Amino acid sequence: MAYVHIAHDCQLGNNIILANNATLAGHVHLEDWVFLGGFTSVHQFCRIGEHAMTAFTAAVSQDIPPFVTAAGNRAVPAGINSEGLKRRGFSSEQIMAIKRGYKTIYRSGLPLEEAKAALLAEENKSPEAALYLRQLREFIAASPRGIIR
Repeated sequence: MAYVHIAHDCQLGNNIILANNATLAGHVHLEDWVFLGGFTSVHQFCRIGEHAMTAFTAAVSQDIPPFVTAAGNRAVPAGINSEGLKRRGFSSEQIMAIKRGYKTIYRSGLPLEEAKAALLAEENKSPEAALYLRQLREFIAASPRGIIR
């Protein structure tokens, strides 16, 4: 949209939406289906995972995992992008699996390493959820800046 700034060496996925005045510093990586709300600013070297979303004026200084909605200055997790997932054809069961993964990471009170282990255990128990839980776990494991928490 209008007045978006994309700095040097950014990588942009497919089907992204950058609302008015969204600003990306250098080396930012947006995966597919990302939606950045108006006046969102993203710090250099941050990654934003598939189907993630930011609220109006979010200030992102760490990575946002796939499917997560972030809000605030400093951005913090605010749930999953369930409406976006519905619009993209995700089933109720798939969305529930993603919600369970989100709760494991953000609401269980577990340290991050234990939350990743719990995601792996859930992957092994639930084949229909394995793809999405693996995607979350692998994104977190590959995050040098750390994730919003």
